[in-house]
Amino acid sequence: MLMDEISTQFITVTPAAAEAVKDLLARRNLSGYALRVFISGGGCSGYQYGMALENNIREQDLQAEFHGVKVVVDEVSINYLRGATVDYVEGLMGAGFKIENPNAISSCGCGSSFRTKDSGEAGASGGGCSGCG
Repeated sequence: MLMDEISTQFITVTPAAAEAVKDLLARRNLSGYALRVFISGGGCSGYQYGMALENNIREQDLQAEFHGVKVVVDEVSINYLRGATVDYVEGLMGAGFKIENPNAISSCGCGSSFRTKDSGEAGASGGGCSGCG
């Protein structure tokens, strides 16, 4: 199954996350846009997750479609996100996107920042969150 292979080698987007993205695209009247998932340096634990709706898809971006939503990841971020799952959760404290990342060996208490075994000692306190909001 090609989708299983892409899901294993790339990332996975749950049906709940796909519906949340579709809702955002509809509310903002955006067509032809994709969900970009990326990482950047910073955050409490060394790297932080980012997501954006955009229509500037580069040739070198990895692309897949999940539940009707196009998803793109740049060639650097995929090394840190391979195998991750993007979900959308609702709870008593609010709702939002959540990333489950098998590459993270520790993460910030808020879940927006993480550290991998290759990222050195940044944020080595292991989940203490002082700068997240």
